[in-house]
Order: sequence, then C-alpha cells, then structure tokens
Amino acid sequence: MKQGKIIRIVSNQYMILTNEGKQLPSLAMGKLRKGVSPVVGDNVLYDVEDDRGLIQEVLPRKNYLVRPLIANIDQAVVVMSMVKPNFSYTLVDQLIFLICCQNIEPVLLITKVDLVEDKNEIAQIVTEYESSGYQVFTTGKNDSKETITKIMKDKITVLTGQSGVGKSSLLNRIDSSFELQTQEISKALGRGKHTTRHVQLYEVAGGWIADTPGFSLLDFSNIDSSVLRESIIDFHKAGECRFRDCSHVNEPGCKVKELVSLGQISRVRYENYLQVLPMCDQVKEWEK
Repeated sequence: MKQGKIIRIVSNQYMILTNEGKQLPSLAMGKLRKGVSPVVGDNVLYDVEDDRGLIQEVLPRKNYLVRPLIANIDQAVVVMSMVKPNFSYTLVDQLIFLICCQNIEPVLLITKVDLVEDKNEIAQIVTEYESSGYQVFTTGKNDSKETITKIMKDKITVLTGQSGVGKSSLLNRIDSSFELQTQEISKALGRGKHTTRHVQLYEVAGGWIADTPGFSLLDFSNIDSSVLRESIIDFHKAGECRFRDCSHVNEPGCKVKELVSLGQISRVRYENYLQVLPMCDQVKEWEK
C-alpha cells in the first residue's frame, strides 16, 4: 500500500495528495466505516485501482479539530488587528489557550500596524508574547509578504481571529489565486460550498491552509481544567508546584503564582487563565 494525505472531501469523494505530489481521486473502503472516518489532513494508506485510490487505513493523528473538520494541523495563526477592531489581550489569550489544548502550535499575527501612530504600543504587545515563548509577527498594508509567506511554508495552517481583522485580504495578498480557488470550488459544487460535506486544504505560499477558520466558537466547556493548565506555554517555566494537581489559584507552594508575582510569568496571561478556568469541566456525564 501507498501513503498519502487527504486534502479535500466532497460528500463521499476524497482527494489524496500522493508522496509524489500528485492529486488522486479516491474512495474510502467499506471497512473504514467501522473504525475512524477519514477527514481532511489525515495521512492514509491506500491502493490504486483503475486510476482511483482506495483508502484502506487512517494513520494515527497528532491532533484533530471539529470546526473545521480537519486533522494533523501544524499551526493555528491567530490574526488580530491593532485597530478596527482594537487589539484584545483577552480574545487572543482565549484563542491561544484553545489552540494549545488541542496540541497545536499557536502563532500570533498582528495586522494593520501601519494605522498605529504609537509604535511603542506595538512593541509592548510583541514583547509581551515573545517573552512568554510565542511566535509573533506584524504586518501592515505596504509591508512585504515575505514574512507571512515564511509562516505558511511547509505547514498545514488554520486561521482564526475576529471578523474584520483582515484574514481574507491577508491570504489574497500572499497568493492572489486563493480567492479564485475558493470561487472555483464553490462553482463546481453548484451551491454554497458549506451546504454539503466539503472541507478542503488549499496550497498557499508553499504550505496548505484550511478553507474555513478554526476555533470560531470560544467554547471551553469540553476542555478539562487539567489539560488547560498543562497546555499554557507560559506556565511551563514554573516546573512542578508543591501539589501535582495544583490549579494555580489558591494552593500553597504554587510556582506559577510565585513567578507571576516576580514578573517572570505574564500577569495578563495568568489573569485571563483565571477567567477561563471556571468555564472548563462543564460536560455533563451523559455526554462523556
């Protein structure tokens, strides 16, 4: 059997990207119905018959999202503008927390920096996140697309961020064919592209990007509080607290609280963590 990656699903029709870089129309074999259903981003084993792939097995995933329905994402780029709408630490941190809980690397991309007169404000935000271990990039209307292209290269990426921050215009600036690609697939389906089971990865800037933004719903109810505190990058530098199950709230001997008080862990991130914590562990027993 050969190995490839699913880059598009329309109803029960699959498109596999082969290891040779070719696109192969494929079908999922019946035995898969009893196991893991293939989704976009899955690495699969397949046979070839009459110039069509026959998917035999879905290989283990490193991560998985429900919205969009996609697996094996390398990074989620949080796109946040400086103005119109204004930069929000709370929203950025909540998105970062959700991303990290799904075992996906977060990348912060700050747009519309050309509209800000006080450049110290931008520098302060960049320092706030870079010093905590996050990748941060900035871009303005007339900036080169080289930096953004570097972010996307050789990665499977999902974009997230509130409406109006410039996600679509950003992609079209990187690759003018992106909008054309999305329009063509919508036309080919003969209807709105999300009214059928359609998810697709598009080749952009030497990488692949999902056609819909991920993490569009800030829902922590399905997140285990222990997963949340273990996933926040800022807290990793604290090492072990006095108690293994320390929630970093009121426990004595908490290293996280100690480093927050010393300014070695971001107080902003810690306070946003405290806001999110009560939202976790809300899944009812019958839903588990």
